[in-house]
Amino acid sequence: MFNFEKLEVWQKSVAYAGLIYRISRGFPADERFGLTNQIRRAAVSIASNIAEGSSRPRPDFARFVGYASGSLAEVVTQATIARNEGMIDEPTFGEIYGTGDAIARMLSGLRASLGD
Repeated sequence: MFNFEKLEVWQKSVAYAGLIYRISRGFPADERFGLTNQIRRAAVSIASNIAEGSSRPRPDFARFVGYASGSLAEVVTQATIARNEGMIDEPTFGEIYGTGDAIARMLSGLRASLGD
């Protein structure tokens, strides 16, 4: 087992990417290379940055956790656009937003623990 796999925030981020994949399957076909692709890539990037950063020195790890936070902000922004365009309903948006908020708090705590 890799060390990053033990991090609860990484585990939640992987599950979050799965949530985004499931929800985005319902996006219109003409968004496959637009919003669908963007929101999926951003969601995958959260866990990927945690994993990549964990193999680096602490200051670098903190920076990668910052990148993960940025990717999370992208997902929330893209979900907002999807909601505004009628691609997702309010309860689905609430799930994306609420889970994202929990991950954001975890990322903030991890970053603080790394001394940044």
